[in-house]
Amino acid sequence: MFEHESARELLIVLGTAGVVVPLFGKMRFGVVPGFLLAGLLLGPGGLGAFVSQVPWLSYITFSNPERVAPIAELGVIFLLFLIGLEFSFDRLWAMRRYVLGVGSLQVFISAAAILGIALLVGLNLPGALVLGLALALSSTAIVTQVLIEAHRFALSVGRLVLSVLVFQDLMVVPIVIVVGLLGGASAGEADFSFADAGIAVAVVAGIIVFGRIMQRPLLRLTTGTGSRELVVAIGLFMAIGAAVLTAQVGLSPALGAFLAGLLLGETEYRHQIEVDIEPFKGLLLGLFFMTVGMSLNLAAITIGPLAFIAAVVTLVLVKGLVMIAVARAFGVDLSVAIEAGFLLAGAGEFAFVVFTLASQHDLVAPGLLQFLVSVSALSMFVVPFLGKLGQRVGKSLAARRDGRDHGAGVGESEELSDHVIIGGFGRVGEMVARLLTEERIPWVALDLDAAAVSEAHAAGRPVFYGDASRREFLERVGAARARAFVVTTDAPGATETMVAAIRQSWPKAAIHARARDSAHAEVLIKLGVSAVTPETLEASLQLARGLLMRIGLPEDATDNRLAAMREIEMREIGKGRD
Repeated sequence: MFEHESARELLIVLGTAGVVVPLFGKMRFGVVPGFLLAGLLLGPGGLGAFVSQVPWLSYITFSNPERVAPIAELGVIFLLFLIGLEFSFDRLWAMRRYVLGVGSLQVFISAAAILGIALLVGLNLPGALVLGLALALSSTAIVTQVLIEAHRFALSVGRLVLSVLVFQDLMVVPIVIVVGLLGGASAGEADFSFADAGIAVAVVAGIIVFGRIMQRPLLRLTTGTGSRELVVAIGLFMAIGAAVLTAQVGLSPALGAFLAGLLLGETEYRHQIEVDIEPFKGLLLGLFFMTVGMSLNLAAITIGPLAFIAAVVTLVLVKGLVMIAVARAFGVDLSVAIEAGFLLAGAGEFAFVVFTLASQHDLVAPGLLQFLVSVSALSMFVVPFLGKLGQRVGKSLAARRDGRDHGAGVGESEELSDHVIIGGFGRVGEMVARLLTEERIPWVALDLDAAAVSEAHAAGRPVFYGDASRREFLERVGAARARAFVVTTDAPGATETMVAAIRQSWPKAAIHARARDSAHAEVLIKLGVSAVTPETLEASLQLARGLLMRIGLPEDATDNRLAAMREIEMREIGKGRD
């Protein structure tokens, strides 16, 4: 049985999600700002502060945000896991110049600049160093979700931002070590020693090596079972297991989940896992955003608003300008650099951990701690608005350059675009794929035959396990950027469902479908296919062609006769469109 408090808080989260998501979605305000506002309103710094005067408010507010924080962290873990599924180690290696180059300079220069400002306002050196290191990092959860909602995560700005965030996650252990040493402990007595850093590196390497060895044997257990639940269970096992391991050695749990996603992203099951985990990720991530909103002390901010505003503006300007300058130094296009600078200008959730640890070591006074936590939360609060502003500025700059791209993109390969999506990878689908390959036209296929998919994927072909009649799967393989769709399944019902799903989501898409016979072709025409090929018609025509040539009719005359007959039949079928 649930405890009363836990059940009440769960109902608040579910109720808020049911209101925030549709309401702010219709307002085009963004789901992230909605959850942040909800957390601010329902947290102890909002309506929760008036519970003693209005007791019934206790039923709709969070009295203890720390209790839901561990659950909220699952949302961040799922988010990074899903992001990892979208990438691969090859693509991450291709981005190494930005991970190690842009990421490292952004962290170190931002930390140095914030340290200098902190010294100027009167903080001592240890406190200023803690402040610089904590605020140099950005919010992985908020920034990546903003990019995903804006459909910009797959673009150059998304890959640049992810590169920087990956390096920031790697900096968690070094920063904690520095804070421990600044607390007055010796290297051997600090909360984290340099030996612990070595263990952390070994754990990361172990996750990668063990994951590469075990991922396929584990997933092969699902072959032939047809169980989606088993696939998801294995995915969650790897994600949460890797997150727990990295957390045990002081690294960010999100980093472990990201590594697990990278490993599973190399398998043919990644789209299946993405679609099934997505709803849970959204709900738990919403809870995380609410906990960030709860960190804001509204009463303290209203008492001294100028100090809070000045601190947030300074932080945003410093980090934003540093990011833009570093990105430009590495040849990133100015519009991309500016948008990335706006997105990474806020603080991150790790700042809360650093400030708490610093307070325990008496590096930060209790009064200053609350101020810094509120400033960090407030800067995270404005990230969604900064993201929209950065996008507008970037678009304006791009328009002024006559549409030319003078900068370097992030990574050597772009997202799949102008490609063909094949629904069903049986005999017909494989033949279509072979012809597309010979013509050097990019393609990707979806099929529900686990054994066939595994075999094709092992051969290096872009075939994935998934239901091509579901919009979620089609979006995962770039349906919005596809040149055309080819529906090759031999089951009439599945073909019709797939065509209807494609036409509903992408009304102008070019759809070529395989029909069983003329009657089925008429049904597909009414559903809106661009072109249809009845299987029985083509089989009959090819049979007739062989017969006519065998009895002596010239090849040219045979082909002309069959072309005329095909045209007549297709014209009759085409009447169904009217």
